[in-house]
Amino acid sequence: MKRKVYGRYIIAIFIWILLVTGMVRILSDQKGGAGGSKTESELALENEEKNQTVSGGDTIRVLIMTDGYQSEIHSEVRVSSPYGLRISCGGESIEWNKEEVCQILPDDARFQKGNIRIEPLNKEGKVTLESISRGYGTPSYDGILELRAVSGGIAVINELSMESYLCGVVPSEMPASYELEALKAQAVCARSYARRQMESYGYPEYEAHVNDSTDFQVYNNSQPQERSSQAVRETEGEVVKYKGTIATTYYYSTSSGQTTNMEAWGNAPGEGNGYLQSVSVCDDSGQDYEKNLPWYRWEAVIPIDTLSQLISQNTGTDVGTLSQVEVTKRGAGDVAVELTAVGDKNTVTVQTENKIRSALGGGGYQITKNDGSQSEGSALLPSAFFTIEKQDGVFVIRGGGFGHGIGMSQNGANEMAKQGKNYQEILKLFYQGVEIE
Repeated sequence: MKRKVYGRYIIAIFIWILLVTGMVRILSDQKGGAGGSKTESELALENEEKNQTVSGGDTIRVLIMTDGYQSEIHSEVRVSSPYGLRISCGGESIEWNKEEVCQILPDDARFQKGNIRIEPLNKEGKVTLESISRGYGTPSYDGILELRAVSGGIAVINELSMESYLCGVVPSEMPASYELEALKAQAVCARSYARRQMESYGYPEYEAHVNDSTDFQVYNNSQPQERSSQAVRETEGEVVKYKGTIATTYYYSTSSGQTTNMEAWGNAPGEGNGYLQSVSVCDDSGQDYEKNLPWYRWEAVIPIDTLSQLISQNTGTDVGTLSQVEVTKRGAGDVAVELTAVGDKNTVTVQTENKIRSALGGGGYQITKNDGSQSEGSALLPSAFFTIEKQDGVFVIRGGGFGHGIGMSQNGANEMAKQGKNYQEILKLFYQGVEIE
């Protein structure tokens, strides 16, 4: 009899323990707090949050280059903020006196604990990077500056929201004085391009998606302006999509009245880039939108000896004295995609628009623009939309447009906006068959 009673007590106690521990487990699961077990959905959410910066979340990481965009490695970092700074590393943080500039060198002992993260004490404030300069002077940054000790110095990554990033891109890529609808088109282009870049790290060693130069999109070379920030706000979240996928929205300065396709860069037109087609940048009456702009048409008269030297230097082939330079293949929109230069020592053939522009680029000659003004030759010929012919002692290059000619002409967009086109109409001209979502 006692055994049965004891057995019942033991069973009751065992059941009570199960109930209590089960309830504790349920409560800890509901709280999801420190030390508590997490549900599969919570773990999945955490993994999603960890992957957001790679897969297209709201946070973009931008590698900040040195002065003149010459290097990705800084010899020192000096930062300040009128609101004061919080400097964190290895789970510890300090507050920095707001009246002083903080200098961080590559041998800073804190780097032994990990990366150093710097943010303003006031969330509305910015971090000023005193050790570099940009087009408007000493630049300041939204979000957080992360410093990483690397071989030769310090890498600086600016981590911030996409929309804040765009407020620094749009005025750096298009004058804030342009028409609002053109600025909105630029904002959507910049957002779409950035979203595509965020699908992977352009700099995996720093976990950075892009840098702040023309390698990707120019960022924070001009201060945010109310007009361009308005364009970002009024298109918040909108991107260009082609067949359900975000498009890589290339853009450039000025068209010749025609755009071209990816063949200009040596890529075959196909299903994935079908939105990048050659289109006429003209109004309903057939008039080119940009016909009155300086770079719409241009001409360069280059002495034979000068062009011979430039082509030899730029291609790494000593052609001697040129007897002939000819566009031997053209792509969509009549863009030059192959150039052959014949000299008394060698013949060289150059392919793709960028390499052709590079082969013909350099100093020693003037370019006369559509409005009669002149510009010195630079590292790249203005565009690959040109003809070339030999005359008495010179080569005459007549061309149109400024830039690679693929995607949206920024000046074309502005001229369209002046004639009443909205940003969606602008985008759908330059990117065929797309939706703005």
